[in-house]
Amino acid sequence: MQERLPREIWVLVSTSFLIAIGYGIVAPTLPVFVRSFDVGITAASLVISVFALVRLLFAPMSGRIVGRVGEVPTFTIGLSVVALSTGACAFVASYWQLLVLRGLGGIGSTMFTVSALSLLIRLAPVHMRGRASGMWATGFLLGNVIGPLVGGGLAAVSLRAPFLVYAAMLVLVVGVALTMLRGRVGVGPGEAAAVAPPAKFRVALSHPAYRAALAANFANGWVVFGVRVALVPLFVVEALGQAETWGGIALAVFAVGNAATLVFAGRLADRRGRRPPVLAGLAVSAVATAVLGFLTDPVLFLAASLVAGMGSGLVNPPVNAAVADVIGSRASGGTVLAGFQMVADLGAIVGPIAAGALAEVAGFGAAFAMSGAAAFVALGFWLRAPETLPSATAPKATESS
Repeated sequence: MQERLPREIWVLVSTSFLIAIGYGIVAPTLPVFVRSFDVGITAASLVISVFALVRLLFAPMSGRIVGRVGEVPTFTIGLSVVALSTGACAFVASYWQLLVLRGLGGIGSTMFTVSALSLLIRLAPVHMRGRASGMWATGFLLGNVIGPLVGGGLAAVSLRAPFLVYAAMLVLVVGVALTMLRGRVGVGPGEAAAVAPPAKFRVALSHPAYRAALAANFANGWVVFGVRVALVPLFVVEALGQAETWGGIALAVFAVGNAATLVFAGRLADRRGRRPPVLAGLAVSAVATAVLGFLTDPVLFLAASLVAGMGSGLVNPPVNAAVADVIGSRASGGTVLAGFQMVADLGAIVGPIAAGALAEVAGFGAAFAMSGAAAFVALGFWLRAPETLPSATAPKATESS
């Protein structure tokens, strides 16, 4: 009989699903809501960008907070900050109030992201880390697919309603987390100190597998969270001559490909090692992304998007599991995980700017090719990285204490 994941892992998966639904509920409404304050497109974009920027800047502090007070307190505090700031957005009277509240939401967001991943690492058995990471990522993905559908319906009722619904969902998640995660060994400040001192970023950075994970997460932020969202809708309309709805279809097809391989990649990473699925995923993602800008047939473009999504899905769970292997089960990975998160946010910020500028002067083909190159660079790091799964037959890197 197949061994089951611990109950607490399913709690984290469920909360990630609800959080992602809430984020998706707000996402389609936010730009329209900002414009209702009679501001320009640049000002509206700033409200969206400030969330990611604050996440990037506050990530190191979040890592230190996790190391000092524990994962569960940081998780619940972060969610509470997002709940309060999001609920307050429904009552703002000016653009600047909304901008400040979204910035506060970014602080809470990075707190619960870093602490949730640290908690996932601590609670998942070593031989099930890939599977746990795959389920956690799947929860976020499915939530992001369902959320916009719900948000569109709420926006038809009121532009302020999605913020209240998201805040209420976060309050529910906080209650679940406090009830079902409190008291876990190693998640409180005193317990954490008794188990092992927090892992240090500079120590992890000396590990080639962690450096490879940083490269892969930067490429993931660049390609998946940055360029895919920023350029695919424009390419579909301006280069392929299709209606705007095709852009949404292309993004949905990518998500389907992603969902199709996440759980499989996690299981494979636990059985065969972290490197095989990462190497395959980065190679597939790099090639599929690089050719997107040269395709002229919409059907082929959707097929390539599907393949790119499958490649991306192969990368995420084993990379997370490799980072967990480097940190070890006994130590809090606050600053190590904060650095891991930061490179993805940095890629999501830099990628669209660099690719967009290149697209203007050299065309979409060059922009997507450069994005594929980011995945190829990460592939080079992983070719030189050791295997971190203790039971794998590939060259091993022992789990750090």
